[in-house]
Amino acid sequence: MDKRVLGSAGLEVSAIGLGCMSMTGGYSDRPDRQEMIALIGSAVDQGVTFFDTAEIYGPYANEELVGAALAPYRDRVVIATKFGWDIDEAGRKPSGRVTSSPDVVKHVVDGSLRRLGVDAIDLYYQHRVDPQVPIEDVAGAVKELIEAGKVKHFGMSEAAAATIRRAHAVQPVTAVQSEYSLWWRRPEEEVLAACAELGIGFVPYSPLGKGFLTGTITASTGFDAGNDIRSTIPRFAPDALEHNQAVVDLLAGIGRRKGATPGQIALAWLLAQRPWIVPIPGTRKPHRLAENIGAAAIELSADELTEIEDAAAKIQVAGGRYNEAAERMTNL
Repeated sequence: MDKRVLGSAGLEVSAIGLGCMSMTGGYSDRPDRQEMIALIGSAVDQGVTFFDTAEIYGPYANEELVGAALAPYRDRVVIATKFGWDIDEAGRKPSGRVTSSPDVVKHVVDGSLRRLGVDAIDLYYQHRVDPQVPIEDVAGAVKELIEAGKVKHFGMSEAAAATIRRAHAVQPVTAVQSEYSLWWRRPEEEVLAACAELGIGFVPYSPLGKGFLTGTITASTGFDAGNDIRSTIPRFAPDALEHNQAVVDLLAGIGRRKGATPGQIALAWLLAQRPWIVPIPGTRKPHRLAENIGAAAIELSADELTEIEDAAAKIQVAGGRYNEAAERMTNL
């Protein structure tokens, strides 16, 4: 697979990474651990070098899974993880609050290092901006971790352009991770321009719209209320899904002409936006992994990109990407 570079410090990764969050639950199933370890190994064999996890996923179980799966390949991969949520370590229970005080950041990094089985974290994101802690203090704490050799690169997630600029002035930011796809384009308003100006890479999570842009979800699809975040998201309500099918139909139309799936066109569209964008679609299925990786080889012409833009401009996506409480936790 082709490589791309995140940030001015030159963090080289595969053009498409692998988001590992759902491998420990949260999408209407409870994946088998050994099957997920095998899937991650298969991703490496197919050219993926960029893997994304976080301490909040599980909590902790996802980092443990990723660490175990990538142990045989450590010199071939880049692992990104995240801090910033308040978690009861003994009970492995999140409080629902964010916390990024410097003391907490310097403490929790050791747990992530241990669970991942590494000496240094390749890319360490602040998962959500903490409004109670100046971002300069957070960036300063990560700078100290870099100087101590515990972290290699600093990242931010769901941060506004002004916040990114302030952090970058203290410790250069290598990558910003935020949701971005044809049905969530807010990063285009300010964040992508800030990344371009500052030399920061951009990592779209949910690049397939939490599965919707693959064309496998319809208005009749059900979501496990106890184990699927989509059950809480307004745009996954049946009426919104029916309305938003127009986005999938657009992708499918382009895909039919190119012998590609709707999901592959969605990923190819993202890759065409900037050379420093690296999407991290998640999956728990080998055939979907191969499909996502295949998107890296699909090139959309200028005419096809214009066609997508013109058609997308006529579609008003229905429903919020998060419920109101979750959206308030972002900095956008």
